[in-house]
Amino acid sequence: MAPVTTSIVLVHGAFADGSAWNRVIPLLRAEGFEAIAVQNPLTSLEEDVAHVQRAIDRAAGRVVLVGHSWGGAVITQIGNQEKVKALIYVAAFAPAAGQSPNDTLKPYPPSPGLSSVSVDKAGYLFLSPDSLARNFAQDLPPEETALLAATQGPVKAACFGTRVTAAAWESKPSWYIVATQDRMLPPAFLRDTATRIGARTVEVETSHIPHASKPQAVAAVIAEAARAG
Repeated sequence: MAPVTTSIVLVHGAFADGSAWNRVIPLLRAEGFEAIAVQNPLTSLEEDVAHVQRAIDRAAGRVVLVGHSWGGAVITQIGNQEKVKALIYVAAFAPAAGQSPNDTLKPYPPSPGLSSVSVDKAGYLFLSPDSLARNFAQDLPPEETALLAATQGPVKAACFGTRVTAAAWESKPSWYIVATQDRMLPPAFLRDTATRIGARTVEVETSHIPHASKPQAVAAVIAEAARAG
């Protein structure tokens, strides 16, 4: 068996966990890539970065970082290291150095999904089963959205106000997947973000989680980035 030369580190976003990548991982493994799905605590940028760093450290070969939604801010912060060869943003934040995710969203009207987020007494954001089905994963069947609601990862609200101190997309080749039916982050925001960071952009007609509803399309972009250069 040939040694693994490129590994894929998959970084989930808010209201999710590492199992969000379950449909993509077998496709990547079939192409000969190692895949590691990080289990982010969603408690702070610092804590999520630390979890991703451990995954990078144990990954074989060079690493492609894939960040979904909030996970885009995480890979932006941590991706500027020699072992990382490329970044892939999946309907994701990609702040500039000194910006927070909230800063990047300010010019855009509130989305249906973000307008329906609930907050608990500890300051963690979560989606009701109804909002998750209508706004987060509206292109998945009800039995799947119910499971996503039950296993979702609440996120500390303060995460979105945290400014990144580095912007790895400035020096790393980047790809961006725009979810054209996104009801969490406005599609116009996604397109503008992709343009701003100079990413190779691929549009897919999906909800906020294309890796669940169109995993083949997402896996194809990841494989392209992994083989580039």
